[in-house]
Amino acid sequence: MRVFVTGANGSIGSVVVPELIAAGHEVLGLVRSDASAAAVSAAGATPLRGDLTDLGSLRAGVAQAEGVINLAFGNDWSNLQPCIDAETQAIQTLADALAGSGKPFVHAGLTPMMPGHVSTEDDPDTTDGPVGDRGRNSQAVLALADQDVRSSVVRLPRSVHQRASHYGFCSVLIAAARKSGVSTYVGDGTQRWPAVNRLDAARLFRIALEDAAPGTVLHAVADEADTMRSLAETIGDVLAVPVEATSPESFGVIGQMFALDMPSSSVLTQKRFGWEPTHPSLITDLTAGDYPA
Repeated sequence: MRVFVTGANGSIGSVVVPELIAAGHEVLGLVRSDASAAAVSAAGATPLRGDLTDLGSLRAGVAQAEGVINLAFGNDWSNLQPCIDAETQAIQTLADALAGSGKPFVHAGLTPMMPGHVSTEDDPDTTDGPVGDRGRNSQAVLALADQDVRSSVVRLPRSVHQRASHYGFCSVLIAAARKSGVSTYVGDGTQRWPAVNRLDAARLFRIALEDAAPGTVLHAVADEADTMRSLAETIGDVLAVPVEATSPESFGVIGQMFALDMPSSSVLTQKRFGWEPTHPSLITDLTAGDYPA
């Protein structure tokens, strides 16, 4: 299958692309720069210059492909809404181009934030709070099942990680600990976060592309519930700094999310698709150190 991948050289795309190619697919990867184009080419894919705001490039990508995986997102936590607005517009453009085609469309969503409850694939997307519009974007993708699009959403935890390169939300904790000399957690630190190694997540995106029925939700969750305090303590041990509680405000706009309990499960995904995480856990990767600058 020829697959159009947005965010092809991003933190998730850079592992999804080789996963697809290794499975025999061809990849057309959306990239924003010459450097990204070179990296995508080196991985064996064909680069297409553009981004989520370049709607012409999105339509061109769909026209050349038999399936789409949407991974691009701005991730500017200091100015989040424009990133979400760009995603909304991109999804609508992709949806219009895919309607009636029967092609697969896999979108990267987020596991729900349901304090006190381990969220599952059957739970609704979070549609309130600072990332509520992203939940509505996921719902829009799933609704494309009624327009003859084999749409699915792979929900990702906030911590998608791999040793020495990516740590998701924990990258913020690491940076704050290095800057202040103290590894901090919000409140009493009992709030729970799910996590997944990005290599395991990449495999699930490929599975969704190949096998997911229209309107399917999948959870890319390996670790259901690491407490924020345990993560801060692990970082503190590695950096040899003290560990203390702090307020949500110390982390700016994402401090609201840091205060939330958001455990999640992938039991249904594992049962339905035979997906099983096999790569190191978040705690294992954090304990190993090698944090990037």
